Amino acid sequence: MAERVFLQHGFSDTTMKMVANEAGASTETLYRHFGSKDDLFIEVVSNRTRDLRQRIETDLGSKGPLPAVLRAFGTNLYGAMIMPEMTALARIIVAEVQRNPALGEAFYAMAPGRTQRHLTDYLEAARRDGAFIGDDPSLAATMFIGLIIGKVVPVCLFIPHKDDGSRADMERHVDEAVRIFLAVYQAARPAA
Repeated sequence: MAERVFLQHGFSDTTMKMVANEAGASTETLYRHFGSKDDLFIEVVSNRTRDLRQRIETDLGSKGPLPAVLRAFGTNLYGAMIMPEMTALARIIVAEVQRNPALGEAFYAMAPGRTQRHLTDYLEAARRDGAFIGDDPSLAATMFIGLIIGKVVPVCLFIPHKDDGSRADMERHVDEAVRIFLAVYQAARPAA
């Protein structure tokens, strides 16, 4: 319910009273549970990103081959970026971050920053296993995430009415990102 109110009115124009009315609760109850509008919004964003975080952690916890793991990770990340609710929440954060940097920092820590750390950790483990040959797993993680969302995020943020494309378009995009990444970072397979 709170998400719906924030999406309809934006962060600045949403009040705790509006959310309480939507939920059929008192404002006092809402403040008791969340403390502030900032805390409530952060909880809304956390709930919206929870499924993605779990899928990404599952992808990166897989013992599958590097290409398959990256493809699953990339597909989940791309799919999340084109979700209308995710894009709408990101727009709210971008609009509010100048006045309220803590919202941006909280969002970054729970979503992009966390995703970056998990992919970096995965690539470090892949390097120890000999599947990944990059010198800087953190930089490589940044490059891969950029390949996946580099076009998607600006389109979703600035021209949300544009068609997101089909599942086939998404798969083609992710496959090409994986191919480019592996051309640089995958260990050569020994000759048979």
